Amino acid sequence: MMGYSEVDAGQTPPRVTIPRDYNAAADLVDRNLARGNAKRTALIDDNGSYTYAELAERVNRAGNALVNLGLTQESRVAMALLDTVDFPSVFFGAMKAGIVPIPLNTMLTANDLGYMLRDSRARAVVVTEELYPRIKEAAEGAPHLKHIIVSGKDGKGGKRLDELMGTASSTLSVAHTQCDDVAFWLYSSGSTGSPKGVMHLHNDPVPTAALWGLGVLGIKQDDLSYSAAKMFFAYGLGNTLTLPLYVGGAAAVTAQRPTPDGVMAMLKKHRPSIYYGVPTLYGAILADPRNGKSSGSDRLRVCVSAGEALPEDVGKRWKERFGVDILDGIGSTEMLHIFLANPPGAVRYGTTGKPVPGYECRVLDEHGAPAKQGEIGELVVNGPSSAIGYWNQRDKTRHTFRGPWTYTGDKYTVDADGYYRYCGRSDDMLKVGGNWVSPFEVEATLISHPKVLEAAVVGHEDEKGLTKPRAFVVLKDAQGSTGTDRAALTRELQDFVKAKLAPYKYPRWIDYVDSLPKTATGKIQRFKLRQPAAK
Repeated sequence: MMGYSEVDAGQTPPRVTIPRDYNAAADLVDRNLARGNAKRTALIDDNGSYTYAELAERVNRAGNALVNLGLTQESRVAMALLDTVDFPSVFFGAMKAGIVPIPLNTMLTANDLGYMLRDSRARAVVVTEELYPRIKEAAEGAPHLKHIIVSGKDGKGGKRLDELMGTASSTLSVAHTQCDDVAFWLYSSGSTGSPKGVMHLHNDPVPTAALWGLGVLGIKQDDLSYSAAKMFFAYGLGNTLTLPLYVGGAAAVTAQRPTPDGVMAMLKKHRPSIYYGVPTLYGAILADPRNGKSSGSDRLRVCVSAGEALPEDVGKRWKERFGVDILDGIGSTEMLHIFLANPPGAVRYGTTGKPVPGYECRVLDEHGAPAKQGEIGELVVNGPSSAIGYWNQRDKTRHTFRGPWTYTGDKYTVDADGYYRYCGRSDDMLKVGGNWVSPFEVEATLISHPKVLEAAVVGHEDEKGLTKPRAFVVLKDAQGSTGTDRAALTRELQDFVKAKLAPYKYPRWIDYVDSLPKTATGKIQRFKLRQPAAK
């Protein structure tokens, strides 16, 4: 018989117990029916709202639909789905049936999607009809793929998800899974190169909700959550599904891309109490003086940021304008959700906060020893939501997952009060004149200048072959000056950085660009800026 997770909140840190015979989908969805939440709203999408009873039935029908197509326990189904009720229906339906769902980034090219279909050897893919052309092209080189199922009114001549679910049973027995069975994959976002299939267990989702969601964020049943980060991303998956479902709460989603205007419209329409964003969106919303407390949600009580480090200036300006703190934190696809964060009531902008109770973090020097206070080192984390490894990538798995520790590749320092400060990715750090330079520190300083919207800093060799900082800047006024005026602005920005940081950290070159290369989750792809053709 399947068991449910248990949390002892009286322990410090809270103790999360996952039974051996266990299915995460049953715990997060079906358990709400047993708790009396059947009539409570679970999800709101562009087409309407769905109660827990309605969501549970859709989960059962989706799981049965996949089984009826011949998918068996441990087989894999890819998901190229926009944020609608079909996403949790297929995701949890597959998991409940013992099938392994693999959400794919819906903003990728056919070439990238094709790589993931081939790499995962998925037997089926469920795709939103708008994305069908890309999936059809991607599927041409995927020999293991047997079924393309379309979510939407137009089945493109093939199988329609609604029809398959409509003829499937509304009851679904829970597959005999255990806590150590692989439950789902998530592909890494590719901020430093090719994505990797990250394998997570049934054990992993609930600890993120219990330790971060309850233990730090303080999410409650009457909270309505809205995440600009989409559900295919580990951050968005937790924000929209794991955390709200764990407490019997609700989330609002939209299939539209998260533009600043779109985010403000969602805040105004649904009035969420929790908003999850990324630094680039927070900065873009602040760039429009029309956006303020009265144009958003009047129920907003807390905001969260992850995906990239939140610049101190952005956090302070958001609090001043909206009257709500942003809890900056760091998570990863490998750790599933946030494990290091600023706690409510003790926010220190410019830092990533402290380890979430239940997780242990360390900063290690280049020799693998604990770094001294204030010394830059690599962040490693030990916690209950760590993935078991990368699919078919043994060397990379051994490099990242070492015993109980996950090596993040992020450079950090820790201050005397135990707050962690982000310095940059290991591959992005610069050695200038024998001194380490954090690109993020320079970027955050540039962003605090009133004319700068976004900035990215990389290393660039001068005529002597020495590495110096080079900045790529997006101005708030896209029609800004050129020629001699632009040269004057460059000197102004360089002097601005010199006045705030050690002189050797200032950018020797500044390139003005219309936008920065980013992943779909908002992470700046600095490796693209280091390429010779970058301008």
